[in-house]
Amino acid sequence: MNLDFIAKPMGMLVKLLYDMVSGLDTKYLSAYAISIILSTIIFKSIMIPLTLKQTKSMKKMQELNPKIKELQEKYGKDPQTLQRKQMELYKEANYSPFAGCLPMLIQFPILISFFYVIQQPVKYVFSDQAFFDSINKTFLWIKDLGFTENHIFATADLAKGVSEGFLNMVNGLSMGGMTLPFIGAAVPILAVVSALTTYFTTKMTSASQPSMNEQQEATQKSMNMMMPIMIFVFGIQFPAGLGLYWVVSNVFQLVQQYVVMNSSKNPKEELK
Repeated sequence: MNLDFIAKPMGMLVKLLYDMVSGLDTKYLSAYAISIILSTIIFKSIMIPLTLKQTKSMKKMQELNPKIKELQEKYGKDPQTLQRKQMELYKEANYSPFAGCLPMLIQFPILISFFYVIQQPVKYVFSDQAFFDSINKTFLWIKDLGFTENHIFATADLAKGVSEGFLNMVNGLSMGGMTLPFIGAAVPILAVVSALTTYFTTKMTSASQPSMNEQQEATQKSMNMMMPIMIFVFGIQFPAGLGLYWVVSNVFQLVQQYVVMNSSKNPKEELK
């Protein structure tokens, strides 16, 4: 699937933001990192109408869950009747079980294209390998967001991937008379944080799903565990800038979902 027609405008947005904040380069936070953070926030903000619809649909389902559970207990041995009764309940509540699917389908190619932009910044953002190599790409402990984090925690590559000042600062810490090793040398931090925020995002999402039988619950739990693991693996295989995108994106989604799910004492009125 060629998504250049979406990825190129997104790359232009990242470049525009980079040019706007290029004077804000610091030792631990580069303009490149800031442009990734800002473009992620802008992208997620543009998606708010779609994600709100999806989240409100989840909220509506959460409201219907007790009634669905009652139907499952009453008609559990008669799948056809159970399905018919559920559809009647959905119709009565003016709820479509597919309402949350359309936003996901629309967002998916956009998410993938943004992934392309972060993974291939020379192609979509800077158009010049020499220029990209020359710019500051620091983010806190990471000296170069263009490196994969598996390079960062490989001892031989510390000088390439890790900010020297941050390394010296952390190496100077001690606990109980024992000097702490540089945690970035053992743990790819962005990948770990990406996985954790993904776990909380999927956990919050699954909590609003309809009541499920034991097999469905087991499948859901497996998915809740597999997604963070997959994100962690991707996080150490792709440029660290992608990990930064995942963290910012997940935190934005968690806050947005929490606000929407707790925004009204009368969800029936809000969702009409």
